Amino acid sequence: MWTSPKNAPTPTEADVAIISAGATDIPVREISSDKIGADLRGLRISNVALLDYAATSGEKSERVKLLGSENDFLEIGLNATGTTAPDMNTVWQDAADNKMTWRNSDGVVFTRDISVDGYLITITDSVENNTARDISFAPYARIVRGPSRSSAGVATGAVTNTNSRVRYVDWGKMAKKSYVYSTTNGFVGFADQYWQTIANIKSPDQTMRVKSVADKYVADSTAAPIVVKPNDTGVFTTTVFAGPREQRVLDTAETTIPGIGKTIDYGWFWFFARPLLWALNILNSFVMNYGVAIILLTILLRLLMWPLTRKSYVSSIKMQQMQPELKRIQKLYANDKIRLQMEMMNLYRTHKTSPMSGCLPMLIQIPIFFALYKALLVSVNMRNAHFLWIKDLAAMDPYFILPILMGATMWLQQYLQTGRNKSTDGNDAMAQTGRMMKWLPIIFTIMFAWMPAGLVLYWTVSNIFGIVQTYIIKRRLNTK
Repeated sequence: MWTSPKNAPTPTEADVAIISAGATDIPVREISSDKIGADLRGLRISNVALLDYAATSGEKSERVKLLGSENDFLEIGLNATGTTAPDMNTVWQDAADNKMTWRNSDGVVFTRDISVDGYLITITDSVENNTARDISFAPYARIVRGPSRSSAGVATGAVTNTNSRVRYVDWGKMAKKSYVYSTTNGFVGFADQYWQTIANIKSPDQTMRVKSVADKYVADSTAAPIVVKPNDTGVFTTTVFAGPREQRVLDTAETTIPGIGKTIDYGWFWFFARPLLWALNILNSFVMNYGVAIILLTILLRLLMWPLTRKSYVSSIKMQQMQPELKRIQKLYANDKIRLQMEMMNLYRTHKTSPMSGCLPMLIQIPIFFALYKALLVSVNMRNAHFLWIKDLAAMDPYFILPILMGATMWLQQYLQTGRNKSTDGNDAMAQTGRMMKWLPIIFTIMFAWMPAGLVLYWTVSNIFGIVQTYIIKRRLNTK
């Protein structure tokens, strides 16, 4: 169940204390795998370094860090009723097998086992109730961090999976309102353009909250209390994912955290975006350069659309040849709209064409364009990918060379397709369309100047392919 957003509450002293109180007196331990390294301080994990990803371009660059700012942390703990549970200031004792233990004044023994496998951190708490009474424990997970720069076109901010539905709440909305979710199971966390930190409590009946407190954002989940009988042991497990938003990685984590594979925002045309991104990665595995992979993918897509493009171009030629007869009909039946429509339909039928047939390739390219746009934005591998003078195909071309090439090739393609044909009638539909089309290269050049260079590279190569294709089709038609 989702509770409607509430006005962001005024931060309580307890909220501020949780966020601002750094456990500086607690010894720091390092936990690591072949993929991540992190600091462990009592209940809190921070400074999660992603060992396979550089923060900036360059081999000597520092690694990307999650929860690396001051007072950013992930806290996994227990709320106890009837006794005292460890808190952020608790000093644990080292035990065998890389475990930690702590005994409270009631004689209740807490044992924490932390294991790291790839991008997954599993925290298992065992509680031995050595008292003569029932004690209840409610496991919780809390992630606290500062805001991130929003990325146009990619869902970032808080991410939750409640009752098998993935939801996003962006940074701006969290700053204004708090959100509360009730769910049987799921996960809660934060997502950036390329990375995400998610906590999944292995316990039913959870309440999840996302909100802002002071200059931080908080995503937490608390499960229903579980009673531990006297002389019995309760086991509580929470799994954390701290890593890239990469489909292959998330699909692997899906077996441990159900639903995490759906946290990548592919947009409306996800059914195109996912296979396009898969094809890009396959091509890159052969050519070892994402710029070359984009060029090859563009050529493959244009080859698949060759029959439609040829049909569109032939239809465009027929439309130009029809203009004298079309004008005669329009003039002859100017006062009889019904007869005019009938004669025009007969003319189109005779020439086996229609005004819309020339638009089909463009209509097909629109979803492919937006799907590739999304694929490039969410692709972690595209980040810092080099191609010629471009250092990051996921960012804009810093010298605007590609947008200018794209505009020039777009103009040339239009020129080859329409030639020098001009209508003598300024009100003619073809003439009006032609005047509008002349502005498109300029408009697209301005629009594409700030788009990902990989997307502009795709459109430029597509234009060049279209120029070659137009030349071939023209030559074949002229030889007939």
